[in-house]
Amino acid sequence: FSSCHSSVSVPYILRMERELHCPVCKEIVKQPVVLPCQHSVCLMCASEVLVQNGYPPPELPPEPNSPASTPNTRSPHQARRPMPSKADHRPIDRVLRSGFGTYLSPGRRRKEPPHAMLFPCPPCGREVELGEKGLTDCLRNLTLERIVERYRHTVSLGSVAVMCQFCKPPQSLEATKGCADCRASFCNECFKLYHPWGTPRAQHEHVQPTLNFRPKVLSCPEHDQERLHFYCRTCQRLLCPLCKLRRVHAGHKVAPVAQAYQTLKDKITKEMNYVLANQETVLGQITQLESAITQTEANSVAAREQLSQSVRDLTALLAERHASLTEALERARQKRGEALAGQVAERRSLLEHAGLMALSQELLKETDPPCFVQAARQTHSRLSTSIEGLQCFSLAADPSFRHFQLDVSKELKLLTDLQFIQAPLAPVIDTQKTLAYDQLFLCWRLPQESAPAWHFSVEFRRRGVVPGGGARGGIQGRLAAARWGWQRLEEVGGTSAVIDRLEMDSVYVLRVRGCNKAGFGEYSEEVYLHTPPAPVLNFYLDSRWGLHADRLVVSKEQRCARSVPGLSLLQAADLALTSCHLTADLLVGDVAITQGRHYWACSVEPGSYLVKVGVGLEAKLQEWFHLPQDMASPRYDPDSGHDSGAEDSLDSPPPFSFLTMGMGKIFLPRRSPTISNGNIPASSPTGLTYPLPPRLGVCLDFEKGRVTFYDAHSLRPLWEGPVDCSGPVCPAFCFIGGGALQLQELRLTFKGNFQL
Repeated sequence: FSSCHSSVSVPYILRMERELHCPVCKEIVKQPVVLPCQHSVCLMCASEVLVQNGYPPPELPPEPNSPASTPNTRSPHQARRPMPSKADHRPIDRVLRSGFGTYLSPGRRRKEPPHAMLFPCPPCGREVELGEKGLTDCLRNLTLERIVERYRHTVSLGSVAVMCQFCKPPQSLEATKGCADCRASFCNECFKLYHPWGTPRAQHEHVQPTLNFRPKVLSCPEHDQERLHFYCRTCQRLLCPLCKLRRVHAGHKVAPVAQAYQTLKDKITKEMNYVLANQETVLGQITQLESAITQTEANSVAAREQLSQSVRDLTALLAERHASLTEALERARQKRGEALAGQVAERRSLLEHAGLMALSQELLKETDPPCFVQAARQTHSRLSTSIEGLQCFSLAADPSFRHFQLDVSKELKLLTDLQFIQAPLAPVIDTQKTLAYDQLFLCWRLPQESAPAWHFSVEFRRRGVVPGGGARGGIQGRLAAARWGWQRLEEVGGTSAVIDRLEMDSVYVLRVRGCNKAGFGEYSEEVYLHTPPAPVLNFYLDSRWGLHADRLVVSKEQRCARSVPGLSLLQAADLALTSCHLTADLLVGDVAITQGRHYWACSVEPGSYLVKVGVGLEAKLQEWFHLPQDMASPRYDPDSGHDSGAEDSLDSPPPFSFLTMGMGKIFLPRRSPTISNGNIPASSPTGLTYPLPPRLGVCLDFEKGRVTFYDAHSLRPLWEGPVDCSGPVCPAFCFIGGGALQLQELRLTFKGNFQL
């Protein structure tokens, strides 16, 4: 302990207090236990959290009465914790092993297992499952306790003394030694008295004086007194010999704890050295972060002012609009009021002794006919109009003003949804349309609820691998990632991008994010694309040997072929009683391969009856075409990929190598002894069928005389076999019955995922 203490400088210890805080109480941890998520919390804090989540209060050991647990340094949660009885002085490790965190509800059968406890871990931000036994399976973090003890001792600098527990008061002396076996602190005289020379007690382990004694070693929480000698890398748990024998760890990677200790210690040492060697980078990033904080404050003030200005603009616009609408409303009120007031005046003139009626009575007193007729015409017209108004009365203006009400539901919704501009959400990669050939074609779309994007940024990098395969890990993996850094295609319009100038037989990682006025949004999920294992060969379907026009049709671009059973096939079927096939139509590529490695791909329509894809010697293919009856010969059976005499002569490779597809399946012949692929089930002596991949890839190695068939979508090998390369070799395709295939375009132009 003293050697460890002296090896750590005081400034480093004083600066690490933040790392020693409990994530629950935000104080220095006391009696920490390790959760399954590898975070450490105070035992009492963990118990309080469980109680707050509805679990019964567990039985807790007493808090240590050490100098570091004075009221000034005690956790603020401690005042609310129920203090245990003085009779309970069991050590904490025994409490953990004795069923801490387990309970049985009243009336519950013991045979029924309890529910697993869930602990909300603050650093993880999620609930961590503790298991059925609760905190019983959580081991104490003795290493962290020792670090805390050294930190407290350094901070206190001896100002708070630990007194000897065996001196009789009032002559108690300051303790100078602690005994881990006796779990007590002694002064020099008492230590000699209780540890006589030549007795077993003299061999006890000496530690610094403290009242917070811990067990010397960790023991299994399920098997008492069993030491933890093993570490399960799969479960990331310490195991005792009995736990190792359990079925749950069968097939797991279990190593001795000493080996795991050394491995982890070496990794931490390398990582520390890497960080220490890059202190300038750390300081530069700190400066950058501090500058970012300053910019954040300044930009937040500017954004707040812009927000206030936007609200002021909206308020001014609303006030202006309010004034104009109020003016229109006032004009309408005045006009309607005048119309209704005119109607009132007109009706009042019809009263018995007022207005028009009085004038009419005086007019009737006129006795001179010419004068009466001349004066009465206008009065008669007014009376007629008034009578019509009485008989068909209606208001001259609508007093309701219903159509002057504003419908602000849309505006209120817009104001309710008023938010700061949002960056686009993470795009969704279309894995069916995204593929790798001579180029990488990436296709994506934005979620419906996403804000629109002005443009996109596509990022890609080559995945680093160690020699011999396998992804790098640790510092090597980070260095490889730095070496193969992200490359970008900036300001990509649309929702697709093409990437060229690629390395062969490499895995590329791609991701994309959108950008608008708010900046860049989140990245999409990374997608991995495997480039072909050899240069892509571009060719067209060749018809120089002639075609059966009534059965086989080749497109104008010579990239697609379709076999349609016609009258000749029906006639052949009527005449044939027994046969393995009725007719076969052969197509070859317009290239002859004489050297190197080449790769190409094609897609076969799932509804095809039988289609064969492969390679063959050009001379033998011509012979097969002109003498189709040889196809039935067992010496050249394209289904098997080799002739039937291969068992007798292993040095003579077959002239053809085909894979047969049809009715949504692909037939894989007997596995070649040179290829081993764990992704494909072990083949039977007669071969097996496999679901038809969307695209089939073919790779020919002319010098080695080998052809390999791949699932072109994932570049997973399906089958490998020999082929005779003593002469020019051609890509070949054979149709038996109805079917169709299409060669993959060399230059990727999206056509609906090559649908035929």
